[in-house]
Amino acid sequence: MPFIKIELTREGVTREQKQILIKGVTDLITNTLNKDPYLTHVRIEEVDLDNWGHAGEQVSVLREKGITADKK
Repeated sequence: MPFIKIELTREGVTREQKQILIKGVTDLITNTLNKDPYLTHVRIEEVDLDNWGHAGEQVSVLREKGITADKK
């Protein structure tokens, strides 16, 4: 039984976007590993910006500096 955990910073991911992630990951596991989608579990965990760091800085500080994870 596959169990997939997706961690995201808490930055307004919508319900619809989460559904797309869950469906996409489930399809990937089904098609790649031939696993039953009804036995595949996906968990999305949102982490506060103060509780996530990158390059020695809290993400909240990076956002204040204008550094984002958005595609350019």
